[in-house]
Amino acid sequence: MHNPFPGMNPFLEQPGLWPQVHNRLIVAIADQITPQVAPKYRVSIEERVYTSAEPMPLIGVADVSVSDRKINTPLPIQTTQVIEPRQVTIPLPVEITERFLAVRLVQTNQLICIVEVLSPANKRSGEGRLAYERKRAEILGSATHLVEIDLLRGGTPMVLDGRSSKPYSILISTSSIRPSADLYEFDLADPIPSFPVPLRSGDAQPVVDLQELLNGIYTRARLDLSIDYTQPLQPKLSDEAATWMKTCLRTDA
Repeated sequence: MHNPFPGMNPFLEQPGLWPQVHNRLIVAIADQITPQVAPKYRVSIEERVYTSAEPMPLIGVADVSVSDRKINTPLPIQTTQVIEPRQVTIPLPVEITERFLAVRLVQTNQLICIVEVLSPANKRSGEGRLAYERKRAEILGSATHLVEIDLLRGGTPMVLDGRSSKPYSILISTSSIRPSADLYEFDLADPIPSFPVPLRSGDAQPVVDLQELLNGIYTRARLDLSIDYTQPLQPKLSDEAATWMKTCLRTDA
């Protein structure tokens, strides 16, 4: 089965499926870039590791019940009150591994460009976002180019000046023109745009056809077998977008 949508498939963004999509997409982008840049450059899959735990849930404390007593009424004999415990869940630290691409010069191993595909943890408050923001700031303060791919409608977008309301984006930050950058923005009904990967000045830039890669992953991995298209999406779509989505699914059936 092929991707029933002309651009991003919003069902791929669901938490149970996105990690698989993310990992396959990282490999597919590396495979598409490598023939275009070798033998001068090499593309490696690298990892960012951090420890995270969900915030400690608030545990309610039962109110103490006090009985009214009449004046001059003898106090009852105190007895030991037996309090039964209840089970709660303590969030344990979890080691998180996020993969990204690094484009390096073969001769010197110099880091030229980082390609990131954002994960849900990068777009919600917590250590995942903090870890990514630290890495992002380090890159933006260096001579390394940054490509940042956001295919997730949920969460808080990365900080940009003058961002539109479109849910998906691809940011191309070339070090030589910062703070200016190129931002490809697209909606649910739009095809995912192809984009260049910046290299050293004067070198031909490889082009990534992200739509072709995503469609290929969907077909080869049979991701349709992991999706229930009758289930509601989170975040919820607008009424107009939901109607459009149903039309796509009916047409594809």
